[in-house]
Amino acid sequence: MTRPDNRHDKLTRDTLLDLQDHHLVRIELVREDQRQVWVLTKRGHGEAKKLLEPKGIRVSALREEKYDPVTGKLLGAGYDDHAAAVTSTAAELHRAGIGHLLGFQTEVGHRLADGYVQRADLVVRAPAAGVPVLLLEIDRRTEDAHDLVAKLRRYWEWGRLLPKDAAKLTVDLVRSRPDAIEDIGHEQRLWRRFYPPTGREGLVPVAFVFADTTTAKVANTVAVLEEAGRRYWAPHRYGTLYPEAVTARDYRQAVPVVVTTLEQLTEHGAGAAVWRRLGRTGEQTLTAAFDNPDGHALYRAQEAHADAEDRRRRAAEREARRPVCARCGRKFTDERWEEITVHRTAVRAGDKSVCGPCRADDVAREEAAAEAARLQAAAPPEPEEVPEPDRGRRWFRRRT
Repeated sequence: MTRPDNRHDKLTRDTLLDLQDHHLVRIELVREDQRQVWVLTKRGHGEAKKLLEPKGIRVSALREEKYDPVTGKLLGAGYDDHAAAVTSTAAELHRAGIGHLLGFQTEVGHRLADGYVQRADLVVRAPAAGVPVLLLEIDRRTEDAHDLVAKLRRYWEWGRLLPKDAAKLTVDLVRSRPDAIEDIGHEQRLWRRFYPPTGREGLVPVAFVFADTTTAKVANTVAVLEEAGRRYWAPHRYGTLYPEAVTARDYRQAVPVVVTTLEQLTEHGAGAAVWRRLGRTGEQTLTAAFDNPDGHALYRAQEAHADAEDRRRRAAEREARRPVCARCGRKFTDERWEEITVHRTAVRAGDKSVCGPCRADDVAREEAAAEAARLQAAAPPEPEEVPEPDRGRRWFRRRT
């Protein structure tokens, strides 16, 4: 309802005082720096549910008033510094235009297959800012670094679950082998029932925000996250026919993870370059950190370029092997080349060292010779000359 980091917001204070007069809010505790922490009363909680739940906004559990059984003093220790850090993180995101006031939810549960519920400290939906969904874990270094790795693992596992009503064929496929879920599109997985598409490759992004700690502790924790949690955030190489030409990385099964500190958010703003993506050096804006310039778009471009280069190379190699006519010196056409190499046509290809036109000339000569031979064989024999009989010649001599 308010921003713990804002000490001089008179409008917020006056609004809270007015809500207090109507018994809708109450002061739960006063922090050491004299800032007051306000929470909803039972009546205010009911009013909030009627206002927000029809809009699909979940209201957190009612914080009941608890009193010391001996002194009768109101116990307000339930709202601790961690909760204040969560609220401050939401405030900084909102101030930077990342999410509207009703676009934040706290303690959102994500149930795993074994029944364990992993609760996100804060969930923000800010599609207008290029962040359709973001799960945030706020750590005041009260948790061991390996506990944060375990949280990351559970988010990764939750992102690989199927909904209960998934098709039997899909369920059987996933049960057949551990990595079969990677062949199932994200739109068929459980997480898409809860959150919209992220607009980028990968599972639902997670941010770790460190508060009230030292730079050295943050660096050590991030180092553990990077090393021990590599399986969950790191991309993989694409399976490609051109491993040397394709340098892009496959982020489709990874959890995008960014880290920052509440101090950086407060000093520079959540919209500044204060977020570092695991696996990268340097800090970026939130949307830039979630973008994958070496991801699927680069893969498609590199794969297409490598494929085109491979086709050109194979075409050049084939052209270098193209036969040359031993008679006229011309290169064989594709048709003539195929004719002399394919078994069913090679037996009728004639002289395999000559090109198509020369082979056609040979065929024409052979056909002409065959036609001439046929015509000669079909022609009738010429009549023979009959010599004049000798008797007539003798008679002529007698008369003389």
